[in-house]
Amino acid sequence: MNPQPFLEKRKVLERKDFGRLIDCIKAQGYTLIGPVLTETALSLGEIQKETDLPIGWTDIQEPGKFQLRRRQDEALFGYNVGFQSMKKYLFPPRQRLFSVEKKEGKLSFIPEEKPGQKYAFLGVRSCDLHAVFVQDKVFCQGRSYDPDYAQRREQSLFIVVQCGQASGCCFCLSMGCGPKAQEGFDLALTECIETKHHFFLVEIGSCRGEQIAELLPLREAKGEDLVLAQKSIENAQNQVKKNVETQGIKELFYNNWEHPRWDDVAGRCIACSTCTMVCPTCFCWTVEDSISMEGKRAERWRRWDFCYTMEFSHLPSGSVRSSIKSRYRQWLSHKFGSWIDQFGTSGCVGCGRCITWCPVGIDVTEEIAALRVKP
Repeated sequence: MNPQPFLEKRKVLERKDFGRLIDCIKAQGYTLIGPVLTETALSLGEIQKETDLPIGWTDIQEPGKFQLRRRQDEALFGYNVGFQSMKKYLFPPRQRLFSVEKKEGKLSFIPEEKPGQKYAFLGVRSCDLHAVFVQDKVFCQGRSYDPDYAQRREQSLFIVVQCGQASGCCFCLSMGCGPKAQEGFDLALTECIETKHHFFLVEIGSCRGEQIAELLPLREAKGEDLVLAQKSIENAQNQVKKNVETQGIKELFYNNWEHPRWDDVAGRCIACSTCTMVCPTCFCWTVEDSISMEGKRAERWRRWDFCYTMEFSHLPSGSVRSSIKSRYRQWLSHKFGSWIDQFGTSGCVGCGRCITWCPVGIDVTEEIAALRVKP
């Protein structure tokens, strides 16, 4: 999708009219997915109306820490990324691939129906949009092509919200994935709040986005609107404190397979797989077969799997990665090293989820920096 014909089209949506955006999206048959509050965190869920959004809430994120906190304003998107990403909708955690029935001694294979639900994702951050680009390289080309993923992806609508703040765990600037999305979206919103003026700068990025924009009560953007939007994005850029030096990063991992830092981090890691579970780009999966008690029906399911588990690397002779050290090294080296050989890009988008949600606060930016120090 070439965004260039649309990117210069900037409009303004007033806060009082935001509900119209939700109504327009739902009227076009999309299931609208966006940020919702749980008791202790931000999650993704179905949005029916604007009050389903975490209005007036923000989050505090540090290594091993996530905390919800009230804001001093009524921002709709005044938070950082939650623990979930769009991955669970485009690449479901558990999916039946086909069924088999046995009748009169003959087997009948029953394929699954193609995905029929169209998703519209509201509040997408630049890092998560880049994560979709990464997964596209896995599931939309080559031998790993997945027609179900490709169909969900093609049918999806992406409404980005440009970041106006950064968490203590973000490092998207290092990975070239934020805080501002430049392309690949249908609509991009920048939320601006100044005294009593609350509005959204709207950027149109596709034909689909333009069709929705035509249904909204938008006005032309003025110079001061653009200035406020730019200040919001610059605020996020200035708040990004973590950094990863990406120059020669693939070789860094290939040349430091026995670096003593791997033993150090293995002594802190509890091998819970949380980092891989919350990662928006991890794509490992396994296949499970089940059969009914009477032996007349069987099903094959695909479910997420993680390179961090002992079973993932289990062969008839035993696990080839039996230690925590070897499994952590495999995950981080693949994410920042061999992924580049496989797909031409890093497998990390700098969202910081693996840092925030690690129970013991392991920080991948610190681990990578330590590898650059000669033992």
